[in-house]
Amino acid sequence: MKKILNSLIILIIVIFLTIEVILNSSSVVDSARFSFNMWKDNIFPTLFPFFVISNLLINYGFVELVGELFKPIMSKLFKIKGESSFVFILSMLSGFPSNAKYTLELYNNNIIDDKEATKLLTFTHFPNPLFVIGTVALSFLGNKNYGFIILASIYISNILIGIMYRFYNPTNNTSKIDLKSAYKKMKERYKKNKTFGIILTKTLVDSINMLLLILGAISLFLILNKIIVNVFNLNDYFRAFTSSVLEMTGGLKYTSLLNIPINYKIILTSMILAFGGLSIHTQIYSIICETKIKFFPYFISRFIHVILSGLICFILLNIVNI
Repeated sequence: MKKILNSLIILIIVIFLTIEVILNSSSVVDSARFSFNMWKDNIFPTLFPFFVISNLLINYGFVELVGELFKPIMSKLFKIKGESSFVFILSMLSGFPSNAKYTLELYNNNIIDDKEATKLLTFTHFPNPLFVIGTVALSFLGNKNYGFIILASIYISNILIGIMYRFYNPTNNTSKIDLKSAYKKMKERYKKNKTFGIILTKTLVDSINMLLLILGAISLFLILNKIIVNVFNLNDYFRAFTSSVLEMTGGLKYTSLLNIPINYKIILTSMILAFGGLSIHTQIYSIICETKIKFFPYFISRFIHVILSGLICFILLNIVNI
């Protein structure tokens, strides 16, 4: 009975959305065009190179070397394998949802298990720094220096979340650096590899598929947000809130247009980026759904992230003069 009821509710929602898409076709097309242009101009150029490079680095044993070098920090601070530092560092550079892709690659290559992967996702939720400084801070808020405050609040709060989760499935391993062991692991992985041509082809196909998934999720939630705004005729504040929950890019834009002090805008921007929006959550879930990696701890940690990033941003704004 419950399944039938759920199916009926979904069917009603889909029919309603279909009708709205037909009645507001011009708005839907504009949203789809906006999402495609954003994907083409910002997301694809920044993520595609990282996706390709990261996969090649993993296949040729670079993760083992980096993991050995960062083992003391990852072990003592987060109680997780040193190899996780690869995801942590690259996620800071490329932004979400790449953290889920890098985590999945380590998991599929048996470098980390599902428990470690679940834990790793909770504190590697970073926005793309170029997007934050160039688009959010400079274009939306009018000063690129705001971007550094926002990034600092998100980075610090992520580290705090990692420390909070350190006893969640802790990995008990030695924190001593052993480069001979790293070299041995790199050698073993190199022997297992297929030819470079096969690896590169698979890497390119996987990267393109992942980027198309991201495009689909962004387009879907932007269209959904547009329909909700049109149907309920939301004011500026509710429009900013709804957009932030569904697809953060629209939320960031509408928040920057609110008639509130700039410091409030900066804090809200940091909180929106910390949450990421349901579009990002959908992308993360889609990447890990066929594995044993759990999504719920990641989802809960985003609410913690929102609170911490907001508080840290508030503190930084009162310390630093911009």
